[in-house]
Order: sequence, then C-alpha cells, then structure tokens
Amino acid sequence: MGEYKSGFVTIIGRPNVGKSTLMNHLIGQKIAITSNKAQTTRNRIQTVYSCDEGQIIFLDTPGINRAKNKLGEYMLMAAENTLNEVDLILWLVEPTTYIGKGEQYIAERLSKVKTPVILVVNKIDSVDEGQIFEAINTYKDVYDFKEIVPVSALKDRNTDELIKTIFSYLPQGPQFYDEDTITDQPERAIVAEMIREKALRSLDKEVPHGIAVVIDRMKDREGGGLVDIDATIICERDSHKGIIIGKKGAMLKKIGTEARQDMERLLDTRVNLKLWVKVKKDWRDSEFLLKNYGYQKDE
Repeated sequence: MGEYKSGFVTIIGRPNVGKSTLMNHLIGQKIAITSNKAQTTRNRIQTVYSCDEGQIIFLDTPGINRAKNKLGEYMLMAAENTLNEVDLILWLVEPTTYIGKGEQYIAERLSKVKTPVILVVNKIDSVDEGQIFEAINTYKDVYDFKEIVPVSALKDRNTDELIKTIFSYLPQGPQFYDEDTITDQPERAIVAEMIREKALRSLDKEVPHGIAVVIDRMKDREGGGLVDIDATIICERDSHKGIIIGKKGAMLKKIGTEARQDMERLLDTRVNLKLWVKVKKDWRDSEFLLKNYGYQKDE
C-alpha cells in the first residue's frame, strides 16, 4: 500500500451543472441539497470521502457568478477565497461546445489562481460519444487543465476514475476525520438545508431565492427514538408567505413531510417537525440578518 494521502478539493461550475449530485454520488449519502434553481448551495458544505488510499475533503463552494446583492457578494467571496486554499479544483461543465459567459467568467477567475484544475465533463449520459470529444476539444483551449475526466454523476459513470485522478494530485497527509465522518456541517445546518431544498423544489421561481431557513429548536425527546425540530422559513414578502403556506396549509405540509423523511434518514430516528413562516423584508441586503441566518462574511 502506498502513502496515505489527504487533501482539500473544491467543485466549481455554473449553477445546475450537477455539483451537488456529483458530491452526493461520490460520498454515497445525501448531504448537499440539489434543486434546479440557482443559489442552492450557500455555505461551504464539507463532505469527506474516506478509503484505504486516503481522504478527500470536498468544499462545495457557492457558485461563481457575478454578485447582485450583499448575499451574492458574500457568496462570491466565499467561493474565491476557497479556490486558493484547496489542493485541487474540479471544474464541472456540461458536454457542450458552447462556452457561455458564465464559463468565461470562471476561466477568467481561475487564471488568477495557482491551484491545479481538473475539468470534469458531466452529464455524458445525455449525449453521444462524438459530442463528448467535441466538448473536451473545445474546453482544452479555454484553460490549461491538468486533466480532463468525463463522468455522469447521475448514472455514476466513471466516478471511480475521477476519485483515482483526484488522489494522484493530493499530497501525503494525515487522516483529518474518522472513517465514518461524512460531513462537518453541524446537523442543524444540514437539516435547515433539507427544508430549503424541499421549498426550492416545490415553489414558484420567484419565491425561492428570497427564503432562508432557521432552526429554532432541535432536541432529542426523553426516552429516545424521536427528535423534535422547530424551524422557521423566512421570506421577503407577504405574498410569498401565502404561497409557501399554500391553500389550507397544503404547501407547507408538503414541504414539511418531504423534509422530515430526509431528516429521518439522515438522523436515523423519528422526527417531529414543526414549520412556521415569517416575513422579513429585504433580509438578503441586511448584514445583521445575513449573519443571523448563518452567512458569515469572514469565513
């Protein structure tokens, strides 16, 4: 057996290229929330992949796109700081020959970074082989990648090859986490994200960006076997509150039921979840409220 390796890897890419899906497949448990709306991942979720060869700690940065408000600025800063701190960057793209503004912006950002970059062409299950080669050809002129690895995160194709490639770029190092650690995000943060994911998936396009989730209470009930969780969904407008609650509370109930099922799988226990909805206008532009909802500038 060779030397034990360990290091930090970050996955970047435009929103919706499948970053969270890829991470969930590599780790084998649902940690990063997935939805087809931008801004799904806000905090740097760390997940840990352990095997005999070593340990890969993934930092899933918020997407790199131009900032529109304070939340956007915070996310961009978090993303860019991470790029210089890690051992390796995976840039996830779709198998296309069209390199849009989003990709150009990322390439421009990467040109200022010293960390090695592996291009991961995702969603290869959605196109034929010829198109995969064309995509690889197009991208290899955009940036000086160390490697290019085609995968399908969804269908779990070639992901073992990706893991092998990642290890070849990691330094020898210690085991940072126990083998059974999958994430260092406190459970409260993951539980909040699960609620936000269900809301993102169920609601109209205009509502979701303006929501945050706060866990007010999370407590094991005496006698065990049950966790009580009280959470509040914060939104920006009264009209949004109505949409989130839905007719006779149906939407809120749907969000709650789906989130609770995910939580029970994560925590391996029964969960009693209570959800409230509150309106806080313009929370995304308030430093105080951003801090309050767990978005720290100085991280």
